[in-house]
Amino acid sequence: MKMLDDLLGWLHPPYNNIDPRTNEWFLLSGAGPITIILVAYIYICTSAGERFMKDKQPYDLRKILIVYNFIQILISIYIFKEGLMAGWLYHFSYTCQPNDYSESEVAIRIARACHSYFLVKLFELLDTLFFVLRKKQRQITFLHLYHHTVMLLSTWVGTRYFSGTLHLTFLGLANSFVHIIMYGYYMLTAFGPEMQKSLMAWKKYLTIMQIVQFGAVGIHAAQIFFIECDVSKLLATLVCLNSIIFIYLFSSFYIQNYCKSDTNHVRNTSSSKTGYTSKKSE
Repeated sequence: MKMLDDLLGWLHPPYNNIDPRTNEWFLLSGAGPITIILVAYIYICTSAGERFMKDKQPYDLRKILIVYNFIQILISIYIFKEGLMAGWLYHFSYTCQPNDYSESEVAIRIARACHSYFLVKLFELLDTLFFVLRKKQRQITFLHLYHHTVMLLSTWVGTRYFSGTLHLTFLGLANSFVHIIMYGYYMLTAFGPEMQKSLMAWKKYLTIMQIVQFGAVGIHAAQIFFIECDVSKLLATLVCLNSIIFIYLFSSFYIQNYCKSDTNHVRNTSSSKTGYTSKKSE
């Protein structure tokens, strides 16, 4: 299955060759395995999973979710720490960090962090499978599927071909920091309804944090269009476009779930005070 390799070579000939440092690492030797994983993921989460659960009761995964989210926190802390200590804390430039495809200690450490980050995106597909097993199909939205699919595919491409493009590894650093907080919230809510109720007010701030994250990543990538920097303009363009898409999707989600719900709550409260209620509130 050379289609993905050929497409990348056509889009950007200078990077037609696979990064020899990462070529033999787990799941990076060819496009076949990742293609099968993505196709199976989409099929299970949009069709097969719902049919499988049709006549079954939702599984109680509370203990599993607590452990799973705790593991995600630890992994995110590790990747965030690796990104900082390998360069982003002391040595890397936030304006323009040149490429490094060498065998130096820093370059290899960043490449391994990129590979770990890719494997985390693979592990995160369980988020959706847990929704299926708990019969929460309504939570498997376009935003959810797009987010997991694009992040997995982009990190695979990034690690296999472009792990030496150090400037754009800021994305993984920012995302790992956000995930430390996000999975911390998910772990706490997995303890039960009382904890969910006490943390409900904080839920919308996770979405705000995601929006801010993608804004920061997009701005960071866009800097290279205005200065001389040894970073692929194509890659930076893709990062910026993807950031814009994510900002739009997460903003739409925020408006739909928080702004409109707050407006409806105010209207319903006002109506009840005057002796009227809407059919929706009834």
